[in-house]
Amino acid sequence: MSAEVTPSPEFDEAPPVSPFKLLGTLGIAGALAGLLLVTVFQITQPSIQAYKAKVLRQAVLEVLGGPQEYETLYVVDGALTNELPAGADARALEKVYLGIDEDGSPDGFAIPAAKPGFQDVVSLIFGYDPATGQLRGMKVLANKETPGLGDSIEKKAWFTGQFAGRSVPLVAVKKGTGSGDATEVDMITGATISSRTVIKAINEALERVRGMVDAYRPGAAGAGGAER
Repeated sequence: MSAEVTPSPEFDEAPPVSPFKLLGTLGIAGALAGLLLVTVFQITQPSIQAYKAKVLRQAVLEVLGGPQEYETLYVVDGALTNELPAGADARALEKVYLGIDEDGSPDGFAIPAAKPGFQDVVSLIFGYDPATGQLRGMKVLANKETPGLGDSIEKKAWFTGQFAGRSVPLVAVKKGTGSGDATEVDMITGATISSRTVIKAINEALERVRGMVDAYRPGAAGAGGAER
């Protein structure tokens, strides 16, 4: 006898999912993901801001040669003041930092600067002494230049170290071809665009704020009440 073949059971197709139900599920998932992102941001933001403030403080003290303290000045209506205008957002205002020595006297200005480089914007800060017209130092704060080449503007000590004592405006020269003038800065071979970006950023920042820096008098109207 031939074996009886049992036919395979038939399965009904799954009922279609309502588009409204699908949208509702996706909406809930999106809302939960958004809530998670907001929560993580709120938790981590204070630590991030504290770290940024610490890095900035160290950079300001470094490029000014280690003053006792410094105060934050704001660029408002073409002048420097340490009084934040009513209703103004400090984050939206350009800032300059005034070094203060042990006896409370001014000790140079730390000036932030930024300019597009070969890959992305190069952010830096430099120290300037209005009494001599010379730089006190320079530190790159952020860059995304080519690893091993452009990022040498931050990593090569001979490049960053040569800014102290330079007179302004700076003049970019190929390494080893300078005349020894106090305005000359040697560029990094293989990273001339990044090197020149640093030099141009300093020159342009000084051109913009030098008059305000030279005219600033601590203790004058609008200049009191240091923010430490």
